[in-house]
Amino acid sequence: MDAFTCVRCDAVLTAPVSRVPYPAYARHTYGNGRSLPVLMESGTYAVDPEPFGPPWRQWSEIDPAEAEARGVFAPVHALSFGMPGSIVMAPGDAHGTVLIPERTEGFCCGLDGRDGPNLACARCGQEVATRVDDCSLWQATWLEPSAVRRVATGPDRSITTWQTLAEERHSTPPVEENGSWSPRWEVEVSIALAHLVAASGGSHVTVPDGPLAESFRRSIEDVLPPGPNAKHAALAGPGLPAPDPAPDILVVPRHPQTGEPWPTPPGVGAVPLAADVWMHLAFHREHPLLPATGRLPAGVARDEPLSPWPWRPLYVVTQAFFHTLARLPAVRQPWLRAIHDGGSAQFR
Repeated sequence: MDAFTCVRCDAVLTAPVSRVPYPAYARHTYGNGRSLPVLMESGTYAVDPEPFGPPWRQWSEIDPAEAEARGVFAPVHALSFGMPGSIVMAPGDAHGTVLIPERTEGFCCGLDGRDGPNLACARCGQEVATRVDDCSLWQATWLEPSAVRRVATGPDRSITTWQTLAEERHSTPPVEENGSWSPRWEVEVSIALAHLVAASGGSHVTVPDGPLAESFRRSIEDVLPPGPNAKHAALAGPGLPAPDPAPDILVVPRHPQTGEPWPTPPGVGAVPLAADVWMHLAFHREHPLLPATGRLPAGVARDEPLSPWPWRPLYVVTQAFFHTLARLPAVRQPWLRAIHDGGSAQFR
């Protein structure tokens, strides 16, 4: 476990937190005017491996070899050449900070950090973090890597085994109370879709009916139209029997603490998916409603269950899909580069 302190005065700025993999969609917006949930689970933090913030350079100003050294293999609008290593955590885990009044700009519903750090150390006034909670942005507190110091506070949490994860089956449902897709579910599927398309080799991919089809089939058909020599994708992971016959592509869980995907056999394409989303696909069972007779007791209101799936098809979060695709080495292949360069017009 770690805590973060102010580099100027050593004031403790956070609760004890444990490091987890960085959410690939942490910097992405979602929807229009929609309030998003807190990005990080309480008690955890993650480190952005990429630079963020000014100076920014347009793609035309960047040597392709320089971009590849950064892990970017296809054109993007711009790349940051700022400092890497921003630390993100749940806002409730940040302590000992005060808002900087002149840094409270946002679009319409809250703070977006457009003017730089908006939180200062309450003891010495050092700018230490940025609180973000505006609409279309994930709620989070971002610590400035140059303004804080990491201090070990105790042993790290033990790594949960795959067997335990399968037994606990902690899952995130895809549907919100209003019947729409969960933002996190939709963006996680969009990231996994980029890996699935890369693993396809340009062939069409079929998926079995059921949860996997609900999440992926429509988008697969948008990007990889039906044709000969289709490949087959299926779920694989802890608690599931080995698929028979063996598919060409396996959608596997990504460990929530290490970020490592469930191991797959050599020669089989692997599509990592967040473990809590994968668990829902693998183990959720829809129970049919049973007919009942009689009347409800006086004073008891009917509570209709939520539909197990959203009312509309899943829409690809193109920002997340193309961000991921540009960072897969396979995008250098002409067929996949054509999909990348085609942009969001490919999706319905």
